[in-house]
Amino acid sequence: MSLGALMRVLQFGDSVLPVGSFSFSNGLESAVAAGVVWDGGTLREFVRTTTRRAATCDGIALLEAHRGAVAEDVDRIARADRAVFERKLAEEGRTMTVRMGKKLAEVGIAAVPTLLTSRWLGLIRDGTVPGTHPAMLGILFAGLGSPEEDAFAVHQYGVAMTTLSAALRLMRIEPRQAQAILRQVNAEAPELYAGVKCASLADMAGFAPMADVLTAMHVRAYVRLFAN
Repeated sequence: MSLGALMRVLQFGDSVLPVGSFSFSNGLESAVAAGVVWDGGTLREFVRTTTRRAATCDGIALLEAHRGAVAEDVDRIARADRAVFERKLAEEGRTMTVRMGKKLAEVGIAAVPTLLTSRWLGLIRDGTVPGTHPAMLGILFAGLGSPEEDAFAVHQYGVAMTTLSAALRLMRIEPRQAQAILRQVNAEAPELYAGVKCASLADMAGFAPMADVLTAMHVRAYVRLFAN
């Protein structure tokens, strides 16, 4: 990887990128409240499950959107975008992905202005496409001239870091423990990419019923720190 490519990955993989991920916990808040996650070991397994779900569902759409953006095929990107939206069973999951997708498009206009990004943001604003985060991330990295592997890495890192950042606010866990978990989970990214790089949108799946139940519980929670 060149120095410039590395810097692009660092910029758009930064946990403080202003796309609103700080407001979400990827279902961890309900998992902690229900006693499903209570220590470092259970947190590691929760984050691992979350990132694996992300790879086999949103990650496939991300790769398809990146390929569509490289080919300047807006219809192909739109199909990937719709596939993400339609596979979010809970309303909060749909809200999270479209909020972050729109914010990322607005960041992209400022940081990486391209005709495709401008067109995509217009489609989001007029309601033509849902505008999910994985689809926009694919567009962004194609506009940067970065390979799909970089986009996939940033996507997986973001899912893990969003969950672990929430853990630091929800649990009695030290930052060094969170960093150890992050490294362990990130080490699985090459294997996950190899497993989905040839998959089609029809292969998208994120079977983890407990996670969907926890998300549904969160909607009716009396006290909530996070939006999802």
